[in-house]
Amino acid sequence: MHTAKLLSLALETARSAGYEVREEVLDGAGGGHCVIRGKKCLLLDMTQSHREQLSDVVDALRAEPDLILGNLHQLVLATLQEPTAEAA
Repeated sequence: MHTAKLLSLALETARSAGYEVREEVLDGAGGGHCVIRGKKCLLLDMTQSHREQLSDVVDALRAEPDLILGNLHQLVLATLQEPTAEAA
């Protein structure tokens, strides 16, 4: 599957998990996720590649303790289950 489609599926999952997704031009500074005043936020740097943006979304989803894995698209689930760079 193309990375762009997988990114779209992962973003759909993040929104379903309660994230407000903001797409900003950050000149390569990178995105990430945080909680601001109790609201989950996911910031994507639109100057980064789809693969880099997907990595930010997957990081946010991995941090979700209440994510119901059985409800995820199979490809999103497979991406979440891949080893992280820190584990390698």
